[in-house]
Amino acid sequence: MTLALTLVAALAVGAALGLLGGGGSILTVPILVYVAGVDAKQAIAMSLFVVGATSLAAVLPHARARRVRWRTGLLFGGAGMAGAYAGGRLAAVIPAGVLLAAFALMMAVTAVAMLRDRPAPAGGHADRPLLRILAEGATVGLVTGLVGAGGGFLVVPALVLLGGLSMPVAVGTSLLVIAMKSFAGLAGYLAGVHIDWSLTLAVTGAAVLGSIAGSRLAGRIDPQRLRQAFGWFVLVMAAFVLTQEAPSSIRHAVLATPAGWAAAAALITMAAAVCSRICRT
Repeated sequence: MTLALTLVAALAVGAALGLLGGGGSILTVPILVYVAGVDAKQAIAMSLFVVGATSLAAVLPHARARRVRWRTGLLFGGAGMAGAYAGGRLAAVIPAGVLLAAFALMMAVTAVAMLRDRPAPAGGHADRPLLRILAEGATVGLVTGLVGAGGGFLVVPALVLLGGLSMPVAVGTSLLVIAMKSFAGLAGYLAGVHIDWSLTLAVTGAAVLGSIAGSRLAGRIDPQRLRQAFGWFVLVMAAFVLTQEAPSSIRHAVLATPAGWAAAAALITMAAAVCSRICRT
């Protein structure tokens, strides 16, 4: 039963990656820890393989549909890998609670930016200057290296809001970036962490099937609807992370009732909207 639940959840992870271009690591690690009963460090290493392989498989349907910008993805991903390494070194001197709280607020700001009405880019996509792509990739990599998760949550909005890509193309391109960063992170973990490869490959197989379905579905959904779905998804995850990092008394009060969840989501949305307004001005 545990294995069956884990594989069903892996299908959902793959579908989220293929459809939204994000959510893999944030969803896979809790599934492996709380459903499959895997040790936390092992779960992180396993999730890197699962997310990397699943993202790589999900790129193929997007590439056939011309929803991958290879130049942007390779440059962005390479710079992101370097930034992630620097962020990982810097994270050693910052308390974990501070990192996660800042990450959740950043997710909320990103979600509000994605949910705002915004006209679609006019005309075809023009490749951004090399230095701009490298700077954006390194910045996103630095932030994701600090918190250790959430690559897709930052890559997709960066490609849309900063890179000028449409939402479907940003999703396809982000999968290439996520695969590059995941395998780079896995290489670092394999030196000191043992992986249950039978479980890892089973979860990966289920996630790949889900990702293929999600990738095909992405091309049939209106880009604005897909953008809004991504924004709400990120906002919900931000509320979850902030709630987990709150003091235990507050956390229990929020989780006890649907009204508590609604109040927390409303406060996060308001804070994110204020931050977004400040950043725009």
